[in-house]
Amino acid sequence: FKPGTDRKTLKIDGTETFDVIGERTPRADLTLVIHRRNGETLEVPVTCRLDTAEEVSVYDAGGVLQRFAKDFLGQA
Repeated sequence: FKPGTDRKTLKIDGTETFDVIGERTPRADLTLVIHRRNGETLEVPVTCRLDTAEEVSVYDAGGVLQRFAKDFLGQA
């Protein structure tokens, strides 16, 4: 979250669903969309916690194991 914002200030109770809008790049500014059970939708600016292009590629692959498998199969 950006400074001054956290789960307490957003009143997150665990019943929400979330979407993230924006292009995943290292340290990018993204938008967290919070969907509350009562139908309310809240958009919150956040910073991507992926710090390098390598971390983004691992995330996009679905994790370290999936990235390894993709790289391994690509070499075969």
